[in-house]
Amino acid sequence: MKTLSFELTMPNVGSWNGKWTGDNKRYFVIRQVTNDFFKGRIEPLLDGKVFQNFYYNFGDGWGANVHIEIIDSKEGRKRLKNSAGFCGYEWMVNSIMKYGKITTDE
Repeated sequence: MKTLSFELTMPNVGSWNGKWTGDNKRYFVIRQVTNDFFKGRIEPLLDGKVFQNFYYNFGDGWGANVHIEIIDSKEGRKRLKNSAGFCGYEWMVNSIMKYGKITTDE
């Protein structure tokens, strides 16, 4: 089993003041995946690195980034404990794991 950490940030903010109200918090999803799933789906996305970033443009001035990283389970528990959730964007993690990118297309 491999432990994957997904961290959400909003590097492009289209708000009136240019700030995201959640900017001072950390947002994590932690997933355990089998070695077969990792080798078949995730490892090619990492392209030899221990982390990778996936960007999504909402088209209205806002943009989200999901940082995926291989971690150990102890670090995963620590990150989950300090996480403020994922702001309803878990679909981005699911999309990365299923399609290898963030997309709303099926």
